[in-house]
Amino acid sequence: MRKGRYWFEAKADGFGWGWPLAWQGWAVYAVVALLLVLGFFLFPPAASVLAFAAFNGGVVLALLLVCCLKGQPLRMR
Repeated sequence: MRKGRYWFEAKADGFGWGWPLAWQGWAVYAVVALLLVLGFFLFPPAASVLAFAAFNGGVVLALLLVCCLKGQPLRMR
């Protein structure tokens, strides 16, 4: 992928991705934020902490997968 086609910028220290570089990255962040808020209503922590944690973990793993696929390669030291 060309540099201008990345959705997320790699952090300078090599640990993860930072702010989005494209509108698609902002859309991904918005969907993740919406899903995390919806998780409180779909899986209330008071009813089932395990379901709530599993849902949030899945959302975070999906975000990491998108960042791996669409972000700049990480700069390892």
